[in-house]
Amino acid sequence: MNGNFDIQSLEKPTNKDLSIIFSPSNNVISYTYQIYKDDILIDSLDVLNNNISKINLNETGTYRINVNLNLINGMHDTITSGDYIIDKEAPKINISKDKLETNPTNEKNLISCTASDNYSKDLKIETNEDTLTLNRIGNYTYTCKVEDEAGNTASKSINIDVVPHSGAIYIIQITCFIILFILLIRIYKLFKVIKLEERLDPYVIKPLKNDSLTTSEKIRRIYKNFLILFTKKLKKSVVLSKYAKKLDKYTPVSGIHKSGFDILSGKLIIACTLTVMAIIIKAFQFKLLGSMETLGVFLLGFFVLDIYLFAKNKVFRWNLESDFTAAITIMNNSFKSGRSITQAIEIVSDEVGGTIGQEFKRMNLELLYGLDIEQVFKRFAKRVNLEEANYLTASLTILNKTGGDIIKVFSSIERSLFDKRKLRLELKSLTSGSRIIVYVLLAIPFFFILVISLINPGYFLPFITTDIGLILLIFMVIYYIIFVVVVRKIMKVVV
Repeated sequence: MNGNFDIQSLEKPTNKDLSIIFSPSNNVISYTYQIYKDDILIDSLDVLNNNISKINLNETGTYRINVNLNLINGMHDTITSGDYIIDKEAPKINISKDKLETNPTNEKNLISCTASDNYSKDLKIETNEDTLTLNRIGNYTYTCKVEDEAGNTASKSINIDVVPHSGAIYIIQITCFIILFILLIRIYKLFKVIKLEERLDPYVIKPLKNDSLTTSEKIRRIYKNFLILFTKKLKKSVVLSKYAKKLDKYTPVSGIHKSGFDILSGKLIIACTLTVMAIIIKAFQFKLLGSMETLGVFLLGFFVLDIYLFAKNKVFRWNLESDFTAAITIMNNSFKSGRSITQAIEIVSDEVGGTIGQEFKRMNLELLYGLDIEQVFKRFAKRVNLEEANYLTASLTILNKTGGDIIKVFSSIERSLFDKRKLRLELKSLTSGSRIIVYVLLAIPFFFILVISLINPGYFLPFITTDIGLILLIFMVIYYIIFVVVVRKIMKVVV
């Protein structure tokens, strides 16, 4: 070895000045050492003898020393040191908020502290978060201290003002307590009335007809009154009228809602009810519901009825098609046995249940009241809104005007309906794997959000607490909705 460094390299950064001593061997007549800082040559010195050299390093950076040796025998050699990391810069601290004003709370994760350093990745972060008593009114100081591997330290503090709850929260709480107190009194009186009725029941002569309303019927009546009130207001808007027409398709399965306006009114009632409940729950937690939270709860309540009616309508349409196929089969068999159209309709009304059974009973009554067959089936097709019903109506209209073999026509219709239903089932079976993959892809984002939230509850808070996060969140929701719509369009096959 033609020379050596007293310190070959440093395993960790240091915040102290370094003096590196290079000792050449006796066979060295001269040498040149070069100092590189962050891979850039910053100094070079020629030593014309084999004296020991002392190299001083005192600025932040990553250093390396190359020594070119001239030997007695005329040969040359090169010795390279390891890396010397000098870090005199303190870590940079980032606290999530410059200041904080909050109501008394027991939460500990209101503020987060992060740090970064130019060399160290393993930083020691200490906060006084656990010693803060934020459940009491007063002024507090949140402090974050950081130390890097070189020993540099940094500290940053912010003020936390714990202020009393706003008067709005107490007003909401008092209002809720009054309402609950009134409800408890009403319930207590109701129980007293029920007990009194039980005591007097053996001595009371019951009427043949009981006109009293049950609790569920009273609730339905109150809800219906609200529907009427909302519908009167909504019918004045042209934009809402167009939207209500789109909801008319759900009226057969919506029960108490008799029109699209009733469904729209129900959506608004549910949305307002959920929003009020969320405000009350937040008030009991001594918090006020934020604008974005209010909007989220309102939208959830507004569309929850759509989801319910959409699923119910899917089941209803499937059962309707199944019952209609059964009705066509019964009518075809009736024609084969020599029955007339009127008799076939009567048989179907007795044999088939559900909506189709009720519709055929209605058709039977219309025939008894004097309407012709063509008009009865047109009214039927308009009510059930089935493609097959329109096909049946057109076929019967042609048969009624031109004549023909009704048995062959109904056999063709029956075979067509069975083939269409069979094709749908086969298509559903063939695409089941693809649909499962799509459902998994749609569910994966929510699954990862749930898992990450369980591991680190505050991980997604920046999406709600910062303006940039809210913008990104809105874009992600829009992108997800577009993705769902596109996938549904691709997967949709019309038979």
